[in-house]
Amino acid sequence: MKYVLGVLVDNHPGVLSKVSGLFSRRGFNIDSLAVGVTENPEISRITIVVDGDEYIVDQLTKQLNKLINVIKVSVIGEDSISRELALIKVKATPVTRNQIVDIVNIFRAKVVDVNRNSIIVEITGDSKKIAALEEMLDDFGILEMVRTGNISIDRGMKMVKYIRQNKEEEMYYGKNVL
Repeated sequence: MKYVLGVLVDNHPGVLSKVSGLFSRRGFNIDSLAVGVTENPEISRITIVVDGDEYIVDQLTKQLNKLINVIKVSVIGEDSISRELALIKVKATPVTRNQIVDIVNIFRAKVVDVNRNSIIVEITGDSKKIAALEEMLDDFGILEMVRTGNISIDRGMKMVKYIRQNKEEEMYYGKNVL
């Protein structure tokens, strides 16, 4: 089963290397990895998709929490929003260009570049939507494709959050934080 981990870390050089090294040392493969700064520029959020069972995810969570630059590790629940971004360069001729654009529009994707021999398509959505568009465009000849990793966020007020109050650092998860 696939699990999504939300990991808050200090925004410092080398932190990603330490986190990914932990997976490597233990022989676990990372299916998807995305990193970005949060609303606080001192903190980054790493979203990791890993394949395994509850025991493996529990062990990884415990090991991640031992790393000095890790602030908070949470398993993102099933009631969440997940997205990826893909750029797909497709072979296009004057004859096939309109067919490709029609398919792109059906998927609510957009054409971001057109030239004489190719079209570049941008699509945002879950991995199934991106895979479906990829399958449809494969008939025309995919020249190149780039995908971001999965990013996920829990719905509602459940969140991975880091807040500083009264000079004491407190972390909240699953609480209403205002």
